[in-house]
Amino acid sequence: MKKFMYKRIDLILLGIILLSAFLNIYNIWKNDYANAYYTAAVKSMLENFHNFFYASFDPAGFVTVDKPPLTFWIQTLSAAIFGLHGWSVMLPQALAGVGSVVLLYFLLKPTFGITGARIASLTMAITPIVPAISRSNNIDSMLVFTLLIGVWMLFRGVRKNKAIWVIGAFAMIGLGFNMKMMQAFMVAPAFYLFYITAAKVKWKKKIGILASATAVMMALSLSWAVVVDSVSAGDRPYMGSSQTNSVLELAFGYNGVARLTGQGQSTPGGGGADKGNGNEMQAPPNGMEQGEAPEGMPSGAPPNGQGGPNQANGANATNSDDSASNDSSNTDSSSTQDNTNSETQTSEDNGQRDFLSKGDQGGPGGQNGGGMFNTGTPGFFRLFQIGLADQISWVLPFALFGCVDLLSGIRLRKQWSDEEKESLFWLAWLGPVGVFFSIAGFFHQYYLIMLAPPIAAFVGAGWVKLFKLYQTEKGFKSMLLPIAILATTAFEVFTLKSYIDQIGMVWSIGVGVAGTLLSLALFFFKQKEKRATYFVSLAALLAILVIPAFWASTPIIYGDGNSVMPAAGPTTMGNRNMKMGEGQNSINENLVSYLKKHSDGETYLFATSNASSAAPYIIEGETVMAMGGFSGSDPILITEKLEEMVKNNEVKYFLIGGGGPGGSSDLQTWIKEHGEEVPQEEWNGTSSNSDSDSDSNSGMPGRGGQSETLYKVEL
Repeated sequence: MKKFMYKRIDLILLGIILLSAFLNIYNIWKNDYANAYYTAAVKSMLENFHNFFYASFDPAGFVTVDKPPLTFWIQTLSAAIFGLHGWSVMLPQALAGVGSVVLLYFLLKPTFGITGARIASLTMAITPIVPAISRSNNIDSMLVFTLLIGVWMLFRGVRKNKAIWVIGAFAMIGLGFNMKMMQAFMVAPAFYLFYITAAKVKWKKKIGILASATAVMMALSLSWAVVVDSVSAGDRPYMGSSQTNSVLELAFGYNGVARLTGQGQSTPGGGGADKGNGNEMQAPPNGMEQGEAPEGMPSGAPPNGQGGPNQANGANATNSDDSASNDSSNTDSSSTQDNTNSETQTSEDNGQRDFLSKGDQGGPGGQNGGGMFNTGTPGFFRLFQIGLADQISWVLPFALFGCVDLLSGIRLRKQWSDEEKESLFWLAWLGPVGVFFSIAGFFHQYYLIMLAPPIAAFVGAGWVKLFKLYQTEKGFKSMLLPIAILATTAFEVFTLKSYIDQIGMVWSIGVGVAGTLLSLALFFFKQKEKRATYFVSLAALLAILVIPAFWASTPIIYGDGNSVMPAAGPTTMGNRNMKMGEGQNSINENLVSYLKKHSDGETYLFATSNASSAAPYIIEGETVMAMGGFSGSDPILITEKLEEMVKNNEVKYFLIGGGGPGGSSDLQTWIKEHGEEVPQEEWNGTSSNSDSDSDSNSGMPGRGGQSETLYKVEL
């Protein structure tokens, strides 16, 4: 029995699983609170079911986060079991990343064999963006895992001719929608195409099953949104990052079409005081997104564009994973500005708090991949540009060779093999998603994890196909394997050229020499010893996997303090010693002490413009209001409503940034007109006339070093 079980256990797969777990989990316990915007929501969701259901950002249920709640429900359950820590909210995503590696193995093994399955799972595990995003509490790793469960159910349903599995597969897309909305639908064309081409049932039944599956998918997708939108606005939190307090508007606008176009009329940034000024999703200065961290990104940050040079100190860093960049830049602290409801986001930095750790400007090596957030410029070769290539595309050339070979035998009048049908499925996943990232106006590097499964599948299945051709064919076809290895080696060496200053020439020389020599060996020793060529071809493949494996390990080697916008890659020496999450959980104890001492039982300890200012206090157990939601631009409040809240003893103190964080200028004007400024020495231990341009000021400098001001409003 033991011998039988031993044979059933794939020890190589076990090793790959352990590698994936190490890359995804090791040292995440050093991250105090991960992406504090989402961690604050988990803290609030632990308070009661009302907050849990709506994914409320704050304990009082004032505004939600900018995504559906399913992933945060899972994180909240993890926090309920293990306590609220950075690692406890990251653990579900880390395990989901490992689960995706395992699922890919079992998806490929029945059709492409154990070797192809092993290669695919290994490639998935060491694709740099996979462990980078899995080591955070952002949503994408969980989304990909959910979609791969759907793929497994789809393949099983087709093989066993069971409609229930097919319907279940489409239901997983619906669950994915309740994680990250429209992003889940990117794989739907592949699901439809595979069932149409692979299911061995009559067309009438096929259409009926697809119709049922579609109905289930849409019902699950819209279930939470419809329930929330049907509840009176006064009985639920405001839907964060929406302009109309609607989940559906958020899904199909800000989290939908606006991602492709990069602009939208109803995306965050219009603000509560927007008077139809045509405000669109325009990039703030230096290519930064409203709400994202423009100052020196922590270790593991992507190249310049997520935190490049020349960006103002004290910029806001605790952000949603993908807040739209449509807020107008506004660093004027005057309270008399007109038609402005959105100002450039800043951090509230009091010397004790640096919401995102300060370090060298720039990301890995300070490289600039171009475009906003280092996502390059739209075009056919965008995925091969620096900033995207080093996250997802190291072995993309090999995958494309494998894809072409796997599908080269397809003919319309010929019955397709299982290999061809499944290859077509992976192409239908890779193609539309790849096209989206090639032309999209706005996304972050870590969204690229959506490309990891099909690329890994084509590397595994492609190697099997290319090696078979190498063994059985003559002429050009037999040489496609060494050509693919050589082309991928050349691309990797070319990409590494941009990182010579950070990692030296050793990696480029090593990979270049190994890939070239092994390719030449395959060229010239094809007819010698066939068993030897098998191991040489495997060694050649492993040679091109060395660099992505190194890149995938950089969050561990260099530290990955950037849980807000995760990316892999070597950093500058100045960032090497950064600690994960350093400074993200620090609050102004003097402020808290003063407010509690002078509180008259208000619902909120204080109110501030945006989520970045409120998040660390919420995590520490305080009830703080983000008047404008995540970026400060949500039109949640008007002055009349704020006046009513003050009169009802809901809020008395307001922390307003001198540099003008995102927020309604009307609200800030009202607060300043009706409030009394509290001297800094009373709540912050410093004189209000201290040098506001110094970063060492123990006040909270905003953009340009202007410190924040505490107001008391009593009516």
